[in-house]
Amino acid sequence: MSITASGWFGLTLEKALIGTSFPTSGLESETAVKMLLVNDSYTPNFDTHDFRDDVTNEIANGGGYTTGGTTLTSTEVTLSGGLLTYDVADPSWTSSTIASAMAGVTYFARGGASSADELWILSDFVTAVSTTNGTLLVQVNAAGLATIDYTP
Repeated sequence: MSITASGWFGLTLEKALIGTSFPTSGLESETAVKMLLVNDSYTPNFDTHDFRDDVTNEIANGGGYTTGGTTLTSTEVTLSGGLLTYDVADPSWTSSTIASAMAGVTYFARGGASSADELWILSDFVTAVSTTNGTLLVQVNAAGLATIDYTP
């Protein structure tokens, strides 16, 4: 198994914090933040992977899944009690036939080359999921898609 944990991709987070080439609409964009699906053959490196072209083993195009994934909606960044939370509506792929999706990779789509799309978050599904002409629903935790405890 190659995917062993969820996490933030560090280089993109670092760029956001130091202000270099960060998307102006940010994570609350309702048009540019997307989630793609990968199988367990992808080995994420949270320290060195920073753009979508670093992601390997995306689920095959077709059967209700389009390369690049789906646009995330109801995006929201909140701060409360020392915790930064990023939340989104549950993404889904309807009428899909998808084999062995192991994780969702959230990224900022700039509308051009995959080498310009910043990676944000990998969400490990823990167990591979599949559909046969059904709906693959990524049920986001009630506490949000991802959090950062900024007052440890």
